[in-house]
Amino acid sequence: MNNLKPSTDVLFVLLGAIMVLAMHGGFAFLELGTVRAKNQVNALVKILVDFAASTLAYFFIGYTLAYGVTFFRGTESLAADNGIGLVKFFFLLTFAAAVPAIVSGGIAERMRFWPQVFGSFLLVSLVYPVFEGIAWNHRFGVQAWLSRATGAEFHDFAGSVVVHAVGGWIALATIMLVGPRRGRYTPDGRISAHPPSSIPFLALGAWMLTIGWFGFNVMSAGDILKISGLVAVNSLMAMVGGTLTALLAGRNDPGFVHNGPLAGLVAVCAGSDVMHPVGALVTGAVAGALFVGMFTLTQNRWKIDDVLGVWPLHGLCGAWGGLACGIFGTRALGGLGGVTFAAQFAGTAMAVVIALVGGTVVYTALKLVTPLRLSAEDEFNGADLSIHNITATPETDW
Repeated sequence: MNNLKPSTDVLFVLLGAIMVLAMHGGFAFLELGTVRAKNQVNALVKILVDFAASTLAYFFIGYTLAYGVTFFRGTESLAADNGIGLVKFFFLLTFAAAVPAIVSGGIAERMRFWPQVFGSFLLVSLVYPVFEGIAWNHRFGVQAWLSRATGAEFHDFAGSVVVHAVGGWIALATIMLVGPRRGRYTPDGRISAHPPSSIPFLALGAWMLTIGWFGFNVMSAGDILKISGLVAVNSLMAMVGGTLTALLAGRNDPGFVHNGPLAGLVAVCAGSDVMHPVGALVTGAVAGALFVGMFTLTQNRWKIDDVLGVWPLHGLCGAWGGLACGIFGTRALGGLGGVTFAAQFAGTAMAVVIALVGGTVVYTALKLVTPLRLSAEDEFNGADLSIHNITATPETDW
């Protein structure tokens, strides 16, 4: 068994990496189905190129910043234990690359292509790894301080806060800097509707994400001997809770229904290994309602043009997941314990601050160097014409 252990772990983590890589196709189709038809090709290209840029950023800079690991060693050392270190990098890369994919959904239909790619590189190399290292590698002494101050470390098993809240709050900062799509909000206070271009594609994206999420959560164990059926069932229950509350709160709107399971899964990542399934169900249900309510509020009342609702879905539901871990993960509410609400609150708040500051700095710096937005003509005609959007057709129903 000991001789098989490294190779078994490699296969286990590699399968997880492949499942999360497939989730990026889900991000692409979710955005494809939500944006207007003239911007569909742009949406597909952005997600793929952002992933490529993220790979380079994480390989050369970000992974070293978070974990102190460098790949500039001999091939023999990299291949040790069947290359387990390399597949762990691959797995964690797919998490890191989710941050630009989240941001992409918020600023869709008006951001220039290359500034977004450069922004993605900077986020994955310099911003995301800071909190990743704090939460998952005890960098900078923060976890030790939290343990002394609150009685427990900050706990985030699979990234409610590390990945989703960070990505969602970076997206909010970017959305505020870039501004709304032209014509979305008129000077006389009216709101121009931009309905999803394809519910079937939106639904396909949601299903791809949902299925891949079980690799996202379960394979976060990182070791075949630590695999947990509790994580799988908690993910399932949170998905169901998010779906049903989004159905009810969203009054059968198919866009809300298909984002509901994603809201639940975002929220359960942090505590999926310590909650009782009923706690996971409640966590997901709250997240589904939170997404519907806050998406409606941000779009219609606050006039924040967040195309896919990534701040409510990832930023707010991710933060809720961090807090929910400190509630439903306690023994008093049926959890396994080892968590405290104070530690979860402090860690979540820290992630929000890092994300807001990091996102603002990155895109403000880019804005000083090059325009972030498409010209009025290019935005009207469809997406960024520099990537040859062959399906672009002018639309007048702003």
